[in-house]
Formats: sequence, C-alpha cells, structure tokens
Amino acid sequence: MFLLFILLTALAVYLAARAGRGGPPWAPRPAAPPEHEARKVLADRFARGDISVDEFLERASVLNWTPGSEAKGRK
Repeated sequence: MFLLFILLTALAVYLAARAGRGGPPWAPRPAAPPEHEARKVLADRFARGDISVDEFLERASVLNWTPGSEAKGRK
C-alpha cells in the first residue's frame, strides 16, 4: 500500500513538471512566423556576399527588423 502511494506521488510530480513545459508532447508546436524565415534568408544572403550592406539594411527595414536587436535566446 505504501509503495502504491509512493508511485502515485511520483507520477503526480512528473505530470505537474511536464505540464509546466507547454503542454503534452503530442501537441503541435506553434509555427514560426514567416518573417523569421525571411530574416534568416536575408542574413544568409548577406553573409554569402550576395547583397550589399545597403541592400541588406533596406530589406531589413521592409521587414521591420533591426539586425542584432533580438534577444539571444529567441529563435
């Protein structure tokens, strides 16, 4: 009986910790906004030298993006 109590307590702790991580594992993750992919493509093209600094800054402004302004942890 005591072992059952321990197992149920451990299960409750596990489920409570898992719930704090954004939901069940089978739930789909929210899609990244299309602007994120556009910024990545723009940065890649600039890094390869396909576009100039002026073109990069002009296109970044169209995306309402100031390069380097994002938090490091965001993706």
